[in-house]
Amino acid sequence: MAGIEPQPGIMDISLYVGGKSSVEGVSNVIKLSSNENPFGPSPAAQEAVRRAVHELHRYPSTDHAQLRAAIAETHGLDAARVICGVGSDEVLQFICQAYAGPGDEVIHTEHGFAMYRILAHAVGATPVEVAERERVVSVDNILAACNERTKLVFIANPNNPTGTMIGLAEIERLATNLPEQAILVLDGAYAEYVEGYDGGARLVESRDNVVMTRTFSKLYGLGGMRVGWGYGPQEIVDVLTRVRQPFNLSNVALAAAEAAIRDTAYVEKSREENTRLRAWLAEALAEHGVPSDASTANFVLARFASPEEAGACDTYLQAQGILVRRVTGYKLPAALRITVGDEASCRRVAHCIGLFKAGAR
Repeated sequence: MAGIEPQPGIMDISLYVGGKSSVEGVSNVIKLSSNENPFGPSPAAQEAVRRAVHELHRYPSTDHAQLRAAIAETHGLDAARVICGVGSDEVLQFICQAYAGPGDEVIHTEHGFAMYRILAHAVGATPVEVAERERVVSVDNILAACNERTKLVFIANPNNPTGTMIGLAEIERLATNLPEQAILVLDGAYAEYVEGYDGGARLVESRDNVVMTRTFSKLYGLGGMRVGWGYGPQEIVDVLTRVRQPFNLSNVALAAAEAAIRDTAYVEKSREENTRLRAWLAEALAEHGVPSDASTANFVLARFASPEEAGACDTYLQAQGILVRRVTGYKLPAALRITVGDEASCRRVAHCIGLFKAGAR
């Protein structure tokens, strides 16, 4: 293959590693490694899937008009400024494809989502990592890192894997002070877990340099369907639509997502249960000497005394059939990210961590 070379940046990509879903020799595992809704999708979404199978021979719509209308109605947005993708990851990919390339810089934070770095490399841009302050995004540090090459700034709010977030006033300060050629991308994969938080939607509507992304993979329980969306200035959305594949979402995925977002009662019930169990889990872990930052998402970042203790606890939990997420790749080697499961799962993982801390191995 002499002379055949990939585009610059591709070979700098470290492959993304998802949360574990099985343990060799262990059946009936409790999976708390991928931040999934433990209650699954709403019955309305399940019924929509059953109906959609009768149209598998038909191509899906190219404009996603019905889903965009449902998103707009639910959130009080302009449907024309909504774009849908295969998970919010694909919308993030559109943004990198359209607005960054060789010679450009893409800013992400120290403990931010791993895909930001991957997507920057994929288009030949240079990812720039900015330090956080005690696992919280620092607007001052981001602004200090900006220059004439900065094209994109990615912020997950709430952040994954820390669970922390910054307020809208800080986000607005960041957007106001970015270089004129830069776009602020607010990744709101966990925004629905924060009561009263619009994910930055109003800020999008008042500025021309902010884009918001959201997903159906978390609170809506549709991780297996891969549906996400973005909201931005009309000019930016028009550009992103030009790089989107016309049939990127299936009929089944579109139907499930529309039904899920319209089932507001189920969404609220899932949010309330997550809020209750998240508080319980954080308190239970603290009682066992395992602290965590105040989380606003559907997981807690359990912090241990050392990387060795975190690794030993992970190994012990796996032996008990419990899967959590090591976050060494996020520069948090002394921590484990634990999804907020149903009540039985939360009680089980807290009990096992208590046994581990008491000396069980």
